[in-house]
Parts: sequence; C-alpha cells; structure tokens
Amino acid sequence: MPRATSGSTSESHPGSRRDPSPRPLTPAPPRATTAATLLLNATYEPLCVVSSRRAIVLVLAQKAEPVDSASDVVHSELLSLAVPVVVRLTRYVRVPYPAQVPLSRRAVFTRDGQTCVYCGGSATSIDHVVPRSRGGTHTWDNVVAACRRCNHTKADRSLAELGWVLPNPPRTPSGAAWRLLGSRTVDPRWREWLGMPESVSA
Repeated sequence: MPRATSGSTSESHPGSRRDPSPRPLTPAPPRATTAATLLLNATYEPLCVVSSRRAIVLVLAQKAEPVDSASDVVHSELLSLAVPVVVRLTRYVRVPYPAQVPLSRRAVFTRDGQTCVYCGGSATSIDHVVPRSRGGTHTWDNVVAACRRCNHTKADRSLAELGWVLPNPPRTPSGAAWRLLGSRTVDPRWREWLGMPESVSA
C-alpha cells in the first residue's frame, strides 16, 4: 500500500508560513521623555524648546542644569532623574536671531490675550484692520485677533466707516519669549522665564 504523506499543508502554500522567530517590537519611549522642555541660555534668556529626552541628555552630560522639573521621574541602573521642564545651559551660547518675530495666528492670539480687539469677546479668527482689498498689509501693525461676529460685521470696511476705534494700536511684539510663541503651545510652567503674565495664554 502506498504510504500516506505526512506534513503540514502549509508546505504547499509558502505564503501562509510564519516566521518562527519574529523580531521583537521596539518599546515606545516613556511618555515623560517625549514632552517638551524650555531651554534657557546661561543668562536665563529663553533660547528654544527641546524634547525632554534631549534635555535629560544635556543634564547628564553636565551641559545644562535643571531649573524646574515635573513630577515624572526617569530611572536608569545608576540614578533617577526628575524630568526637567526648564533647563539652563551651563555655558553661554551666542545665537543669531531674526530681527522680527514671525507673524502667525497663534502669536497674534497670544499678543491680544485670546480676545477680540473690537468687542473684548473670545477671539476665533484674525482680521486685517485695513482690509487687504484696500491695500492693507499682512503685518503685525495691521493684524489683530477678532471674534467671528466682529470679523463678519467689519468685512472689508474700514474702522472709520463703522465708527470703531481700537483701544490699543497693534504692534510688533518684542523680546526673546516671542520667538517661541508662533510654533507651539506654551507650557504654563514656562511663563516665569518667558515674562508672560498669567492672563495671557498660548
């Protein structure tokens, strides 16, 4: 009698075979090390924002020292370190900065305190004081935060036509802190170092 062939049916279907030794998954980094940390120069001037992982590396290399830390702690075989929220370089670094603060929606909202400059309500959009259709420029001194209602009411008319008056003319913000406001949300714990009042959020 012919001998029955024994074996897995998967041998005739190579595509159904599984790797007997799958590669181990790369563990995700701890959430605490993926947060953001404010980096100060040796003079306490705000420089930029780095990842908390990068800040920890700078501290361990003694290139920076923690100024403020979170409650989260990272552990290694030899030490435990609170995740820094603000770090200060141990040596001064000279960095060339652009002469003007970049104009962005987030930065305009921050400058105007998240409020409509026309009625004091909650701002939801930006508006050109002199409409662009009338030659208005997209610059700091012509862009303000506004609510939807005021923006719709004003449309492409001038303030004189509406009888509206701005309590404070829009200006270009200045200071090292403003370099950080156009690109990210500001951690409330950075306010002291950025010179931002509690009433201003970003």
